[in-house]
Amino acid sequence: MDVSTGTLIMIICYLFGSGLIILEAFMPGFGIAGISGAVMEIAAIILTHRYFGLTWSLIATFLVLLFIGIAVFLSYRSAMKGRLSKSALVLKDTENSAPSASPAVQEWLDREGTAVTALRPAGFIEIGGTRLNASTSGEFLAKGTPVRVVGAEGDHLVIRKI
Repeated sequence: MDVSTGTLIMIICYLFGSGLIILEAFMPGFGIAGISGAVMEIAAIILTHRYFGLTWSLIATFLVLLFIGIAVFLSYRSAMKGRLSKSALVLKDTENSAPSASPAVQEWLDREGTAVTALRPAGFIEIGGTRLNASTSGEFLAKGTPVRVVGAEGDHLVIRKI
């Protein structure tokens, strides 16, 4: 193999290897893409050493590691704050769809409402048109059961069957 063909193969290995390793950052586990990318990077470094010597292979290794580090950093930053954070690919710690009890729990004490979901023992109740996060003290209640608020624990109301 002549130098120009070897150089072309080396560049292709660097580019595709880096791309596969970056792709692996978005896939769960360490699979085919990561292993293939690592093998291609190693092959590229070996070809660099063969055609250009030890100094250039060390420089190439450093640049590949720097490039992958920057790419992983940018991916992480995007996952936390950027466009990727709004994607369905990134799991959230909290779920915003479930309404919770008002911080002013006193207004709900001793009020009566209806279970809008089955409480096993947690679920949702409705009092005066307001849907609230609630739980029983361990009993299971069917949907539509009349309930009364008897207290609060954390972000949900504690209820009892009327």
